[in-house]
Amino acid sequence: MVKLGVGKNMVSAIRFWLKVFGISKNDEVSAIGRYLFDDECGKDKYLEDLATLWLLHYKLVSSGEAVIYWMLFCGLQRERSQFTREQALSYVRLKMAELGKPNLFNENTVKKDIAVLLQNYLLPRKPQTNEDFSSLLIDLDLIRQNEDGKEYHFNVEGKRKVTREVFMYALIDLKERTHDKTIPYELIQECIGLVFCMQDFETIAMVQDLSRKYAKYMAYSEVAGIRQVQFIKDLSKEQILDDYYETHI
Repeated sequence: MVKLGVGKNMVSAIRFWLKVFGISKNDEVSAIGRYLFDDECGKDKYLEDLATLWLLHYKLVSSGEAVIYWMLFCGLQRERSQFTREQALSYVRLKMAELGKPNLFNENTVKKDIAVLLQNYLLPRKPQTNEDFSSLLIDLDLIRQNEDGKEYHFNVEGKRKVTREVFMYALIDLKERTHDKTIPYELIQECIGLVFCMQDFETIAMVQDLSRKYAKYMAYSEVAGIRQVQFIKDLSKEQILDDYYETHI
């Protein structure tokens, strides 16, 4: 509170967002936090590159720390491309019941969480000042508001294209989490493609592109209707990020 000159509630908020973005772990700066934001050697310490926003978005949705982001991007999006706040709320309520945790569902809290999620990604409809454009993830253009102001949609067609090294980072991360060198396409689409609001053909094209670029490390195959990625040789996530940041910043 003294160092930053902020109140107790703001300290709690800062701690929460550092955690859900994967920048900190157990109140210590994480490996990815140091890699990106270290004062001396951080690759993008002023958060100027779009790839960093893609990476933070992936960490936010996939970390499991902010479950509502996973539920909406990787769950609700599979069922409907357009939704209202009420439909998002009902979806979260249903999923909590399916998980056997209906008592953990608090309607007012989830309503606020949905509002914050939308604010993080939506361009302001009637901006008054530059502050209205300060939401961290709006440049990704992943969620848009319909003209009536009541419905929203996942922007699967007109969005910015995810940086391919960030997609590769996510692939390696998925391999590490599953402890399996062979990953079925369906799991890739569920755990990565939907995070980036990608349609099937986009995800397949991305995986094929990466399998050509990193042919020594991975291969994509489609045989008898079975689509999968197989890792041939270990490749670190930091090496992938180095491939990008050393040539772009």
